[in-house]
Amino acid sequence: MAAVQVVDRIRTALAGRDVREVPMFGGISFMVDGRLVVASRPHGDLLVRIDPARREELSARPGAEPAVMGTGRRMGDAWLSVTREQLEGDGLGEWLAIALDGGARSAGA
Repeated sequence: MAAVQVVDRIRTALAGRDVREVPMFGGISFMVDGRLVVASRPHGDLLVRIDPARREELSARPGAEPAVMGTGRRMGDAWLSVTREQLEGDGLGEWLAIALDGGARSAGA
């Protein structure tokens, strides 16, 4: 799935919410209710803001791993990178739900 398709699917899934799109992390980031929750990356994968307390559980899912920036600098416990293959079908909706919940919980983290 191309990055453009991921962005379009995110827009559709978040329709009706208070959403702002911001160019960030080499792609399009989505802020919901003033909180950054996900970011589409150039190759179709997704940065997902999570509740850091769920990091171990969520990073054990297929295609999920700690998010890194640039030359391997880890982004912190509130971020995972999810491969585009895991966003097919209901996968994107599942990760968006995690991000919406995690973004609210990790906003103070």
